[in-house]
Amino acid sequence: MNLLIAEKISKIFTDKVLLSQVSLGINENDKIGVIGVNGTGKSTLLKILAGQEEADEGRIVKGNDVRVEFLAQTPDFDDQYSLLENVTRTREHIGDGWNVEGEAKAMLGKLGITEWDRKPSAFSGGQRKRAALVRTLLTPADLLILDEPTNHLDDAMAEWLEAYLHKFRGAFIMITHDRYFLDKVTNKIVEIDKGKLYTYETNYSGFLELKLERENMELATERKKQSLYRKDLAWIMRGARARSTKQKAHIQRFEELRDREKIQETAQVEMQAFASRLGKKTIALENISKAYGDRVLIKDFNYIFLKQDRIGIVGENGAGKSTLLKMIMGEVQADAGEIAIGPTVKIGYFAQECEAMDYNQKVIDYIKEVAEYIETPEGSASASQMLERFLFTGAMQYSLIEKLSGGERRRLYLLRILMEAPNVLILDEPTNDLDIQTLRVLEDYLDSFPGIVITVSHDRYFLDRIVSRIFAFEGNGVVKQYEGGFTDYWEKAKNQVIAVSNESGDLAGPKKKNYKVKDKKLKFTYAEQKEYETIDMDIAELEQRIADNEKDMLTFAKDFVKLQELAEEKEKLQEQLDAKMDRWVYLTDLAEQIEAEK
Repeated sequence: MNLLIAEKISKIFTDKVLLSQVSLGINENDKIGVIGVNGTGKSTLLKILAGQEEADEGRIVKGNDVRVEFLAQTPDFDDQYSLLENVTRTREHIGDGWNVEGEAKAMLGKLGITEWDRKPSAFSGGQRKRAALVRTLLTPADLLILDEPTNHLDDAMAEWLEAYLHKFRGAFIMITHDRYFLDKVTNKIVEIDKGKLYTYETNYSGFLELKLERENMELATERKKQSLYRKDLAWIMRGARARSTKQKAHIQRFEELRDREKIQETAQVEMQAFASRLGKKTIALENISKAYGDRVLIKDFNYIFLKQDRIGIVGENGAGKSTLLKMIMGEVQADAGEIAIGPTVKIGYFAQECEAMDYNQKVIDYIKEVAEYIETPEGSASASQMLERFLFTGAMQYSLIEKLSGGERRRLYLLRILMEAPNVLILDEPTNDLDIQTLRVLEDYLDSFPGIVITVSHDRYFLDRIVSRIFAFEGNGVVKQYEGGFTDYWEKAKNQVIAVSNESGDLAGPKKKNYKVKDKKLKFTYAEQKEYETIDMDIAELEQRIADNEKDMLTFAKDFVKLQELAEEKEKLQEQLDAKMDRWVYLTDLAEQIEAEK
């Protein structure tokens, strides 16, 4: 049964075509994820489906009895009422006698909100978004339209929402950049690309395969058309005369091929890993503590960051993750302890909220404020060239920032930070509002980034892909270290909770069996396995480069300028070798432990 049908929908924003004659049918039990580069019209499509925005062309057909609930990207609240009253008012209007207040409190508690009697303005943007999610889920609906429901959810909250949507008997269509979430809850993917809609009857993993097949087929077809066009062009140039019906048809085919809409390969965000030199002294945290009143966030935490560290920070909302980043940045002072920053450390800080942007400023001027040129591994690149790599075309570069979508502004903000050539990247929720395509390229960029990466994220896929060590905020000031990515940490943490519960007898419900929870076997993360396979060759190459450098120093012993250049080069090579040797010791030790467990 069709719940809602969108027929030949078109939408143009200023001079940009977002949707061009697209159609979509939503049926019972459809679990749809919407994917596309930021600025392609994902949120616009949802607003049109929800009746929040009018299409320029086309129509929406919905049954009279079909109930639709919409979660906006930035929800509205009435400050005349408490947060709880805002959440329950829609349900109360239905008048079904259900204990809506009790259920609302329970759901808000699941999402970390307990002081529900306060006004909405007293809560953070993330808390209001979670409250709006509860408001949407509380109202009976046949179709849920959800714009970024996973933003601002920690790991436990995301699991709760996954379980809720699995049990939900209606249909839903949503935008999310959480790839694990998409994989688990969707059975259909809708991709928006260059104003068109492509539908895939599968989850996210299947979508990746089918999309590649589609693009390869389209490119193969385009190559055939180009070949045919070149032959027809040669025929026309030889002086074809349109006297016969056959010749007229040939000319008509040539004109159709000439005027066709060309298939182009999907543009990719290109990011080359570049950074300033990082010396031996990096960032050292010594017995740092932080509390707000009786709430202890961090207590006696110690850590020295190593070159090329990849650290993921996890924990409940409000646990102190962002506070730790701000203490490293010097924006918040520790109550006790010391944070030492090395003299060569240059931090790039990607905050949860974009810095205040002048919306009347041109895109290119925003980047040029930082640097007009930057040195990349491929040579010097101008601000305009870097913008092109970040999918900001020539026309977009000279348009005003106010014309960009929220996701495009986040991408622009990220470029501005990277243009500063930092050697320590601190990323606070980098996956919020960045499209999946940009995230995938950011992950590739971080693979080759020569400095330190410290990130707070609730994106489980991103953490598994990037980090090799987890700092987990476990409450009461405890920050515990786990080796590996998010999945490694999550399994260990859950096993520990089960083990403690079994020992204390606090497990809910009857105990059918007294399990002994096995420790999870040690294993390499994906990134560590790749590094372990190549690190011996990397070390050998660095040692050879140092040896060649020393020979050159003997050759140019009387050339002071050249000798100085070679000495600086040798210092950089030696620092890289020292860092590689530190990693070799760690990876070899881990490999021996893994082998011992077999």
